[in-house]
Order: sequence, then structure tokens, then C-alpha cells
Amino acid sequence: MPETIPVFVSCPSELNPGQEEARKIILYHLEQNHLEARALGRSGYPVNLPLTEVCRIARRCFGGVILGFEQFHSNSGVEKPGTKSEKRVREGRSFPTPWNDMEAAILYALKKPLLIFHEPQVNSGIFEYGVVDRFTQPMPVSINDPSLGDIFEKWVAEVRQIYNAD
Repeated sequence: MPETIPVFVSCPSELNPGQEEARKIILYHLEQNHLEARALGRSGYPVNLPLTEVCRIARRCFGGVILGFEQFHSNSGVEKPGTKSEKRVREGRSFPTPWNDMEAAILYALKKPLLIFHEPQVNSGIFEYGVVDRFTQPMPVSINDPSLGDIFEKWVAEVRQIYNAD
């Protein structure tokens, strides 16, 4: 049996049932590819401040998965208040946990291959088109989605290449 390779998974700790199902689909595909999901509060618990622990865990991983689930929704607000670009927002906006952006930035700086999924309504920060040199993927809705195999195959090859070079 192949050795299990640790990868960092950025995901909120509290999810609704549909989000939890999508997370389980991702974890299933990680397991099928002999990858071990590591995360603060799920596989590792802080001894130091949380951001220090994220850095410690990320350094010991060979890739990263970022799961952009809606964690905050606002129906109105003011964008860029007090600037010449100030704009009143009246349509709904959805936001992921800010930890997604911090953890993705740490993994990116460590040159770890990233695999990024997000719900369709989440499209800011790391999930904004063109922010990173990768396509962001829609959150999976079925464990049997044939496109997931191709997505994981390419990313897993990158993770294994870094693991084997280490």
C-alpha cells in the first residue's frame, strides 16, 4: 500500500448539511489518492497561536486544498466606504471564512500545489477569477462526478512530485 502523503485542507469548522456532504466528497477523493487531510482544529490542535500553528502544519504538507464555503451573507452594505469608489450594495453578497485567504496565501508562499473549490456564490479573495495561476473548481455535488477524477489526477501528480523530491 502506498505511503499516505499529508495535504493541508482549508475548511471552516462549522458547515451546513450540504456543505458537509461536499467536504466528505473531497475527503473521499483525498483518501482514494492516499492523501491525508491535515487542518487546524480537525487533525491538529494549537499549542501556539492559531496562525503560527497553521504555518507549522502547512510546512509539513505537500499540497493544499481550499474549500470556499459560504460563511457570511449580507443583503446590503457599503463597498469601499469613504472613498471615491464608494458604492451602496443592494444585492446579496456571500463570503467565505477569512481563514481560506490566509491559509491559501501561506500555502502559495510555501510553493505548495493548490486545489481550490468554492460554492458558486463565493467569489471573493482567493476565489476571485485570476487571483492565482489556477482555475477554481465548483464545489462537488456527487461523489461520482467524472470531472473530479481528472481534477484530482493532475493535482495529485504535482503533490507526489514535490513529495518524492523532498
